[in-house]
Amino acid sequence: MKGSSCKVFGSVFLLACLAGLASCDEDRGKGLGEKYDWHTLEEGLKISETTGKPLMLIIHKSWCGACKAFKPKFAASSEILELSENFVMVNTLDDEEPKDEKYTPDGGYIPRILFLDSEGKVHPELYNVNGNPKYKYFYFDDKSVAETMKAAAKALSPASRGEEL
Repeated sequence: MKGSSCKVFGSVFLLACLAGLASCDEDRGKGLGEKYDWHTLEEGLKISETTGKPLMLIIHKSWCGACKAFKPKFAASSEILELSENFVMVNTLDDEEPKDEKYTPDGGYIPRILFLDSEGKVHPELYNVNGNPKYKYFYFDDKSVAETMKAAAKALSPASRGEEL
């Protein structure tokens, strides 16, 4: 009896561990979509520097009503997903928000999206041109995000900077 109890317990433990790993993978998108290749800011900056790809930084909070309304629109957008191939995607939630002033060019509101070059410089000229001029980096829909992503890819690509990969 003891041997079979150990086998049952071991199987249950293994399934619980696997379920835990699956839920961790499912949480990588933090509500913004699981199909993206998400990174932490630290990882993203290193990858961007190595590859020359620009970085797209999304700062949001779990408790924010505007963030909750925005996330499903972002997650469902096939256009944003396709455009994301041109960027190192960084998704910061709650306490992961970077503290440096450069990440709050016109305030600390949320959600906000910033674009950085491969040297880690924030480009304040890349913002939601269809949004509120007081909150330039606030996005309320997928269309405005895609529009700025296109401009950022063009402005920050290695070719536009006269660099070769």
